[in-house]
Parts: sequence; C-alpha cells; structure tokens
Amino acid sequence: MNKEVVSTAAAPAAVGPYSQAVCAGGLMFLSGQIPLDPATGKLAEGDVAAQTAQACKNVMALLKARGLDAAQVVKTTVFITDMKDFCAVNEVYKQYFTAPCPARSCVQVAALPLGAQVEIEAVAAL
Repeated sequence: MNKEVVSTAAAPAAVGPYSQAVCAGGLMFLSGQIPLDPATGKLAEGDVAAQTAQACKNVMALLKARGLDAAQVVKTTVFITDMKDFCAVNEVYKQYFTAPCPARSCVQVAALPLGAQVEIEAVAAL
C-alpha cells in the first residue's frame, strides 16, 4: 500500500512521533488537532469555543494542503476534557462542518496534550 504524508506549516507541527496527516487507500487520515496556533506554537487563548475554533482551523489547513475541504470529511472524532462543554463545542463545530455533516464521535477524556480542552481528528475521502 502506498502512503503519502501530508504536512503544512499552516497547521501546528506534530508534538510527537506522528505525521500531521497520511493519505492511503483513497482516504486522508488527519491526526488529532489540538488548538495550537501554528504561528506561535502556543495554545489558543480563551475558552473552549476559542480552542475549538483553532482546532477546526488546523483541520481545515491540513485539508487545504491536500486540495480538500470540509465537504470531503466523512468522519470526525472530538475529544473534550469536560462534557459540560459539549454544546459550546457544537456551536463552533457546526460553523466548519455543515450539512451533510460527517459522522462523528465525541468523547470526554481525562486530559489532552499541553492542557488543551479539545482535540479533533478527521478522515476525509480523496
């Protein structure tokens, strides 16, 4: 199987031993995007809504690096550190992923890298 690594300076560099995204088998698999500002390498300032917006921007930057957009996303997984933030995350998320929306899971986790409140991973069709 052929794998193509996708990377862009418009999204944060990986903070571990992984690729920003990999294309294989007609799909693009995006690693989880926390709300790091790619220009500063720091977490987006503000509440969970501001962090969700930055995470979504990072996802969009990776899609754009491969000539795709949100319309090609077929599945996302949203990780949040507090399920009480579910509605606030949805309010921002729906600005980036519009109907027909991708399939999605949303789970609460104990912690995320660098103290982030949200992380979003995605799978897109090529």
